[in-house]
Amino acid sequence: MPRHESRRTVLKSLAAIGAGLYVGPVARADDSKSPNEKLNLGLVGVGGRGYANLQGVASQNLVALCDVDPRQAKTAFEALPQSTKYADFRRMLDGETLDGVVVSTTDHLHVPIALNAMRRGLPVYVEKPLGHNVWETRLAAQVAREQQVATQLGTQIHAGDNYRRVVELVRAGAIGPIEEVHVWVGKGWGGGTRPTDTPPTPEGLDWDLWLGPAPQRSYHPTYLPANWRRWWDFGSGTLGDMGCHYLDLVFWSLGLKYPTAVAAAGPPPDAETAPVGMTATWDFPARTVEPAADGAAGGEMPAVKVTWYDGDRAPRELHGIKLSGSGVLFVGKEGQLLADYGSRKLFPQEAFADFTPPEPSIPASIGHHAEWIRAVKTGDPTTCDFAYSGPLTETVLLGLVAYRLGRPIAWDAETLTVPDVPEAAALIRPPYRAGWEIA
Repeated sequence: MPRHESRRTVLKSLAAIGAGLYVGPVARADDSKSPNEKLNLGLVGVGGRGYANLQGVASQNLVALCDVDPRQAKTAFEALPQSTKYADFRRMLDGETLDGVVVSTTDHLHVPIALNAMRRGLPVYVEKPLGHNVWETRLAAQVAREQQVATQLGTQIHAGDNYRRVVELVRAGAIGPIEEVHVWVGKGWGGGTRPTDTPPTPEGLDWDLWLGPAPQRSYHPTYLPANWRRWWDFGSGTLGDMGCHYLDLVFWSLGLKYPTAVAAAGPPPDAETAPVGMTATWDFPARTVEPAADGAAGGEMPAVKVTWYDGDRAPRELHGIKLSGSGVLFVGKEGQLLADYGSRKLFPQEAFADFTPPEPSIPASIGHHAEWIRAVKTGDPTTCDFAYSGPLTETVLLGLVAYRLGRPIAWDAETLTVPDVPEAAALIRPPYRAGWEIA
């Protein structure tokens, strides 16, 4: 009988006799996994986006499924009856022999779960954004580096061919040096008033575990299953939800890391919820971009200003180009490049009528989830590890810091501080509920 099967039997026996939280020895699978051997994975959060991630790693042994809400987890639980089911991720990590963990929870639980796993030497795949605040995001990247575990952020579009072709166009200088980029997303996760009524918690939902490190509040259906993204205590609005997808293309193309200045605008900040529409701008310094292992060319890049728009602030035209939906507009000294998940166009169109794009240099991805699986087995790199996606997530979250402060900020990335703005500290590193502190 496989080792995880025998441990599962023990856990079920403990549950049957009414035992409390099982805390056993740290269980880690054998390090010598061959490329053809299946991984034993544990998944935390298996409804909604989590079920899509489950499908992405379904080629492996999904030995443990964890979710605080059996209503959302029903499809996954029924699809994998042989997997052990948990509500508490800590019990899963204590009770299973795993090769890796997939985290698809609300934003505010990403890092607490990932840290717990990585400090056991376990690789992690984490949905975007990596963290819920800047400090914990930096900590997650630091621990990943120290533990030397395979990581991947759930920016699945990064694996698509179109993003690769855009990066090649930018790096080849197709539109000349780029000092201005615009990014927009038409939808809006924002608005809402904190409810005052206290309906009963649905049967099976472990509300205290769902809250995790967030401040105590009563259950209300307005938060579940998806509207938690509107609330600062759990999510990060539209910028937090979509910024890592669209700014990923900008970061990759321009070799960005940390901004030096951030500003934001929108309706007056609300203490509870994100706005239905906002803008943010980040200033990045000039930099030397080294040729990448993925085949992207290097070179000197000028300072660049990146502007974000979401919800009712999304533009309909920029630089004479009609816009719709969501996308990215790179503005170079010799033209513009408009892109989204699946398309790209050069402007002015007449100037590029006879343009020949560079030969593809960035190889196709084997698949975003497949990259992580291979990395766990072989040690090969992933394209969105925490060394790359940590600064990307920090940038997204800094836009929200500037918005909630209601003022532009200068950012010291080395010390994770906003000089001369002491009130920023509470947004960079907010308190955690007692019992959920991380360090």
